[in-house]
Amino acid sequence: MNKKKNILDSNVFYTLIAIVAGFIIGAVFLMIAGISPAVAYGKLFSSVFGKPKYLVWTLTYASPLIFTGLSVAFSFRTGVFNIGAEGQFVVGSLAACVLGIVLDLPPVLHALVCLIAAAAAGAVWSLIVGILKVKRGIHEVLSFIMFNWIAFYLSNYVVNLEVIHKEGGGEATKDVLASARLLFPDGIRSVLDCTAANCGIILAVAAAILIWTILEKTTLGYKLKAVGFNSNGALYAGINADGSVLTALGISGALAGLGGAVQTLGMAGRLSQFAGQEGFGFEGITVALIGSSSPIGCIFSGLFYGAMKYGGSKLSIVKAPSEVVDIIMGCVILFIAISVVFRILFQKLTKKKEVN
Repeated sequence: MNKKKNILDSNVFYTLIAIVAGFIIGAVFLMIAGISPAVAYGKLFSSVFGKPKYLVWTLTYASPLIFTGLSVAFSFRTGVFNIGAEGQFVVGSLAACVLGIVLDLPPVLHALVCLIAAAAAGAVWSLIVGILKVKRGIHEVLSFIMFNWIAFYLSNYVVNLEVIHKEGGGEATKDVLASARLLFPDGIRSVLDCTAANCGIILAVAAAILIWTILEKTTLGYKLKAVGFNSNGALYAGINADGSVLTALGISGALAGLGGAVQTLGMAGRLSQFAGQEGFGFEGITVALIGSSSPIGCIFSGLFYGAMKYGGSKLSIVKAPSEVVDIIMGCVILFIAISVVFRILFQKLTKKKEVN
């Protein structure tokens, strides 16, 4: 009985229900469009698990999503809503790209400098909003939305500066130097049969473990969670609530900035002028929600989302719209949001059975 109760109280159980429900609703839309769900889903899964190189591509797609998911999850756990991970991701990728082009450093050092710069850029971008919240009482959601657009247009402006702009035209920067890339050595990439295989996933998993350790095993994490749970109670206990908010936003922004660096230095190799927001930060919200705002959960939810993105990009082969992935993920989030309803229903059914 206790085991059954633990399952019904587990967030994982309701997340799995939400994922199954998402696929069912996605199948309904596919049938309405005259496409066989079996064929579409078969292609989706075979595009992820069909060959070892597909799994490597999935890890590559998942790496920046794990970082932005960690960014949002960390802010959720500490009582602030970081809807600005998109802007922090952009300024992080911009800082990494610029330094990856203009600096000429030894390989490992160059990449490390770019990563540190990206984390610092994301942290500063987030802290500006934090200062506005603490000093002027401006809600962080409003500020973050505006700062996302500021980052968007700032990136487009910098991309077109002569010093880093691609020679011969084109709406992109030069390629970052090879010394700044996070790619695995040629031999490993050849064995993996993936040209973009990089150490981003290693950095993402390491970051998740570090964030989990901070939240669960340190005094700092206890203080940050206390402020997130009850800021008035934390203040009464002598915790500096404003300082905790700034610390939380700084760490959260740094994580998103690192995600931008991993995407640029690992996979893209340069920045292009945006036609619209890429959405990595907003997808991070999805990753955080599916992962129940747990750092370790974000690893698995990021891998799931990465698999969906990579597999979904192959759906056109069977003439199925790749947008079905967006439908599935949207439905998953919807069912996670209303999981409290399922929780209450299951608890009531369990109690009735116990009475009978």
